[in-house]
Amino acid sequence: NALSLSLSLSLSIYLLPAPPHRMAGPVLRILGQVAAMAVGVFGRAFVTAYQQAVAQAKQGKGAAQAAEAAAKAAGVKKNQMNLGQACQILNITESEINPATVAKQYDRYHSANAVDNGGSFYIQSKVYRAKEMLDMHMREMEERKREEMQAKR
Repeated sequence: NALSLSLSLSLSIYLLPAPPHRMAGPVLRILGQVAAMAVGVFGRAFVTAYQQAVAQAKQGKGAAQAAEAAAKAAGVKKNQMNLGQACQILNITESEINPATVAKQYDRYHSANAVDNGGSFYIQSKVYRAKEMLDMHMREMEERKREEMQAKR
């Protein structure tokens, strides 16, 4: 009788569905394999990207070079302010650019920022560079007008 009871218990174990804690094993194993595969893929991608970045840095290709190329395409030399910055510094609009207005604003801001009066040499030099840029812009505009006049003749 004990033998039949143990035999029926052992058979019932195989016929009943597996409890949830026994199902967790295969599911966790599959999730672990997927996670390991994802880590491997992203790890290789990261290593490849790093190697490319190092190779570009050795060749000198970087953000600074890209910025210089963009500035060169825009016609601005390195460390040279552009027309908009110069106008902001001297507090004039692009339509107000003429020799009298530029000279007036330059004198005003240059003397206001004089070191002797407790001003800033840095700001004074920015004012000077702004005037320099606007003077160059006015010369270029005059040359263009002359060329247009000669082309019309």
